[in-house]
This record gives sequence, structure tokens and C-alpha cells, in this order.
Amino acid sequence: MENKTLKVLKIKKLDPDLEKKLQHLGEIIINAESVLVAFSGGVDSTFLARLCHLFLEENVLAVTARSATFPKREQHQAEALATKWGMAHQFFDSSEVDLAEFAANPPDRCFFCKQTLFSQLKQIAVEKKLAVVFDGSNADDCDDFRPGRMAAKELCIRSPLEDAGLTKNEIRAISKAMELPTWDKPAAACLASRFPYYAPITKVALNQVEKAEDFLWELGFRVYRVRHHDTIARLELGPVEMESLWDYKDKIVVRLKALGYLHVAVDLQGYRTGSMNEAIKTT
Repeated sequence: MENKTLKVLKIKKLDPDLEKKLQHLGEIIINAESVLVAFSGGVDSTFLARLCHLFLEENVLAVTARSATFPKREQHQAEALATKWGMAHQFFDSSEVDLAEFAANPPDRCFFCKQTLFSQLKQIAVEKKLAVVFDGSNADDCDDFRPGRMAAKELCIRSPLEDAGLTKNEIRAISKAMELPTWDKPAAACLASRFPYYAPITKVALNQVEKAEDFLWELGFRVYRVRHHDTIARLELGPVEMESLWDYKDKIVVRLKALGYLHVAVDLQGYRTGSMNEAIKTT
């Protein structure tokens, strides 16, 4: 049987198992009929939004949160992609930092954030007469500590990439075949993930982290995190960034101290996803 999804995406051939997953995803999207996509501009949400737009055209709205936890650079990239593809797109203001439950930064912080975020998205979907809200969670997300998934399930948010069994590496592979500019984009996470649990999250501190990470981006770094430990900035860097660190260390120290950090440290373990969850996994 012809794989209609491959035809729409103008991909000639993929691994048979991957083709099957992709066809399943196409069926999920088509059956939804009209969709609001939570769109951050990252690897997963870009892939999902692009597929929805190709299949459903004007029956898709990509929505991006404007929040102190979401870097402005990422917001601008999301808007640029939507404009490039002629995809309907809008921003909305998310104020999870104002929630006491979120600002206190407990391990289930993400639940309160996603509960607020998804409630707002559902309201927009109702106003725009869109049948379903999609988010970009994938099959790998089931293996990590993600309290926000509970909020998604409670509010009936669909995760079609997860439903189709697509992993991050598979999404990257298909994105590359589709020539999406995000296919090799480093993994992203909200700025609140830079704080150890129970360290208060404030707009001032989030802005401090954002500016520190923007500076690393301007230096040409791609894989990094600035973990916020009050007066200490702990840098987690990818292998390439670790090798070039010595060339930039003086500039980094000067800039981060100007932002308010008293000490700038480098984590010798380097960058790893969800490192702030390590304390939870060992207790």
C-alpha cells in the first residue's frame, strides 16, 4: 500500500519501521481535522507543526508562549519559521512564574507550569474552533522525570509523536529528510530547568540565566547549559564547547560576573539532559 505520508512530505524512502510510524502519525493528524500545536520552535514541535500544516493547511494554528522561562531568541526563531512556511501563528502570555507553587520550585514544578500553559492553549483552541491541542512530546519522554505529562493527560492534550512511537533520533532523521532547519538543533528546555529544586525561581534570576546563555550562543557555542546556583554559574558544555572553552574563558568570566555571578564554574561531567533530576533519582 502506498505510504501517503511519504508522498505528502516528498520523501522517497525510509526504514520500513520508520515509514510505518510516520504513516501512523499522518493518520492521527488527518483524523484530528483541525489542530492547535504548542509550538516552541524546537526539534519536536517544529516537526509536528510542519506535518500538521502540510496535511491540514489552514486548519492549523501554531501557538507560542511568551514567558520569562522561554528565551526570547527561541521565541523569535519560532515566529520566523511560521512566517517562512505561511503557517498561522500567534503568541500568548504565560505567567507561570507568578504561581507560588511554581516559583517555590518543587520537583513537580512542571506540573503547575503545564497545567497553566495547557489550560490557556485549550481556551485558545475553543475560541478558534479547533478540535484538538497537540504537544510535541515524543516516545523518549516517557523515560524521563516529567511531571508535566500528568497535566497534559488531565487536560486531554494529545501527544501524536509519542502515540506514533517516534523517538527523538527518529524525529531528527525524518526532519533531515524533510530538510527542516531544526533537524540537528540541540535539545532545549525551559530556563526553570537551570535551577536546583527548591531554589526559588524569580524573573530576575531567569533573566540572568537567559543573558548568560545568550552570551555563550554569541560566542558560537551550541550545546550548553548555565546552571544557576545563587551566586555561582555552573557551566555544562558539550564536547566541542569543552575543547574550545579555554579560548573564551576570560570573556565568559567577565560577562557572567557582570550579570551578577560571583563565581563561574565548569562541570567536568559536561552537558547532560535533565542533570537537575540526578538528585531525585538517587534518593
